[in-house]
Amino acid sequence: MQIVQITPGAGAMYCGNCFRDNALVCELRRLGHDVTMIPLYLPLTLDEADESAATPIFFGGISVYLEQKSNLFQRAPQWLRRLLASRKLLAWAGTRAAKTRASEVGDMMLSMLRGEEGRQVRELDELIAWLKTQPRPDVICLSNALLVGLARELKSELRAPVICTLQGEDAFLDGLPESHRDAAWQLLRERAADVDMFITPSRYFGDVMMRRIGLPPGKVSVVHNGISLDGYEVRGQRPEVRKQNAPVLGYLARMSKDKGLDTVIEAFIAVKQRGNVPRLKLQIAGSCGPGDEPLVKSLRKRLAESGYIGEVAFLPNLTRAEKIDFLRGLTVFSVPALYGEAFGLYVIEAQAAGVPVVQPRHAAFPEILEATGGGVLCEPGDIKSLADKIEELLLNPTQAAALGERGRAAVAEKFSVEAMAGATLRVFEIANRKSQI
Repeated sequence: MQIVQITPGAGAMYCGNCFRDNALVCELRRLGHDVTMIPLYLPLTLDEADESAATPIFFGGISVYLEQKSNLFQRAPQWLRRLLASRKLLAWAGTRAAKTRASEVGDMMLSMLRGEEGRQVRELDELIAWLKTQPRPDVICLSNALLVGLARELKSELRAPVICTLQGEDAFLDGLPESHRDAAWQLLRERAADVDMFITPSRYFGDVMMRRIGLPPGKVSVVHNGISLDGYEVRGQRPEVRKQNAPVLGYLARMSKDKGLDTVIEAFIAVKQRGNVPRLKLQIAGSCGPGDEPLVKSLRKRLAESGYIGEVAFLPNLTRAEKIDFLRGLTVFSVPALYGEAFGLYVIEAQAAGVPVVQPRHAAFPEILEATGGGVLCEPGDIKSLADKIEELLLNPTQAAALGERGRAAVAEKFSVEAMAGATLRVFEIANRKSQI
C-alpha cells in the first residue's frame, strides 16, 4: 500500500505518540509498504531512527504561530517561509520552548480544527501541493484527532480515505480556556465526519471519544499500541540478580504532576518510613522540559527534607539503550497518572523488560493489565494504596517475578510493533476498499 502518516513533532520533548507512529512506520516499511511519514510543527525527538528524516516539515511551528498572530505574515514571501521551515531552525526553536500548554494555544487550536477555513490554510495548500508530487496514497493517517481539520481537503484533493488515531486528546481539549473549550469540541464533532475510520489504542478511550464527539461504533477500531522488542531480549537471570542488589522502584514518563510524579515520590517516602524495605531506591526517568523543571525542583526539596534525596536518581531524556537498561534494573514500576490515560506506552515498555507494574484502577490501565497479567492495580490518586501495593510486591519477590514474566510474555504476543502493524493494516485495507465502492 501507499501510505501517508502525518505526525506532529514535539521538538526537544519525548512524545509517546511520536514513538508509536515512528515504530509503526518502520514496521510497515519492513513489511514492504511504501510509507511517507510527514512531521508537522517541529522535528520528532525519538530514541530510535527517525523515519521522517527524509521528509520536509510542514506547518512549521514558527510559521503557524506567526500566521495566527500576524496579518502581515499572511502575505510573507515564500523565501521567508522556507527559511522558517528549515529543520535546523525548528530544532533550535524546539529546544527553547516549553511543553505546549492547552491554556496558551486556544486560538491556534481552533484555527487548525477549521482546516481550510483557518488562518493556516496556506500551510495546508503547501502540504497538498507537495503530496501531489508523490505517488497517490491508498490511505492517509492522521496521528491524532487535533488534526481532523486537515481531513476534508486531503480527501478531496488526493482522493484517498483518511484514518485518524485517537491518542488522549480529551485531556488537552479540556485544558483549553473556557472561552475556547466548547468551540473546540464542537469543531471536532463536526470535522470528525470527514474521517473515514478512527483507531483507538484502548476500548476505554474509544468509548470516551464515541461519547464525547458522537462517533458511531462502526467507525472506531481498537488497535493496541505496540513497541519494538529489539533489545528487550532476556539476558541473564534477573530475579536472582535482584535478590543481590537493593530493590528499585522506577518511574518512566514525562516528569509532571498529571503523570503522577509527585504521587510516586510520596509513595516511595511512605514505604521508606515504614521500614520494611529499608534499602529501597527510586529512579525517575523520562522527558523533562523547561515547563517541568519547577515541579522537579520542588520534589527534590521534598526528598531532601525527608532525608531520602541520596536514594533517588533523576535520569531525564534517556536514549533507547539507556531506557532498556534502566527498565531491566527495576524491581517494581509505577506511573500513577492522575488523568484518563488513553493507553500508557510506558506500562508496556516496563513489562517488556519483565518488570511488574502498579497502576491506578482507572483509564486504560485495568484493560492493559487484564490483557497482560503483568501487574496490580491501586486506587487512583491514593498515596497509601499505591505504597501498599508497591510494598506488597517488594516483600513478595516470587509473586513479583511471576507477574514480571507473565507481562513479558503477553507483551511479546499482543503488544509488539508487529501485532500493532498487522491490526493497523487491516483497518487501512477496510477503509481503502470502502472508498472504492
